[in-house]
Amino acid sequence: MTELKHPGFDAEAFLANAGIGRRIIQLKAKEVFFSQGDPADSVFYLQKGQAKLAVVSERGKEATITLLSAGDFVGEESLATVDGLRLATATAVTACAALKIEKKEIIRVIHEEQVFSDLFLKFLVARGMRTQADLVDQLFNNSEKRLARILLLMAQFGKPGKEETLIPKITQETLADMIGTTRSRVSFFMNRFRKLGFIEYNGRIQVHKSLLNVVLHD
Repeated sequence: MTELKHPGFDAEAFLANAGIGRRIIQLKAKEVFFSQGDPADSVFYLQKGQAKLAVVSERGKEATITLLSAGDFVGEESLATVDGLRLATATAVTACAALKIEKKEIIRVIHEEQVFSDLFLKFLVARGMRTQADLVDQLFNNSEKRLARILLLMAQFGKPGKEETLIPKITQETLADMIGTTRSRVSFFMNRFRKLGFIEYNGRIQVHKSLLNVVLHD
């Protein structure tokens, strides 16, 4: 993030600490921030950990919309309607720490603090671009490419100094749910990635930048 500080208002401190209309919550892996259909009355700022956003159909089929990591806002749809409901379920993939900001408080800060509104707008633009990329991934890429992309995203590939990154512990069942395939297919692809030197696995998965070859190859 850039340009977080402004005379009289410190956005970085605001997002790091509890205060009026906001509190820090701790979640274990698989715990939910909110569920689809809940009242949309707050926005979360993910301080630590990784989470996923998913929707469930009337028939009970779940589809993962996107992955979330530290620095992301979660539940921003609460700002779109007066008395709306959550459109998706946000679940912790790993242990998470998040700042829960009441709807009235975040609206106040957006209106009164230019530096924060700029920061939030940048996030919304980036989220829109990411959602478009996720949709393209689901529509046009096979399950092997989707798995490679998920692993690269979890490794936060592309951030400075993080070219060879250990991702949080995650089961193959969870990966299968996230990309819409079976555990056996995930196991097959993971073994293939390891044999090709794209990943290493010894209790934790280490992702190498060479895994990009799977995503970029047609």
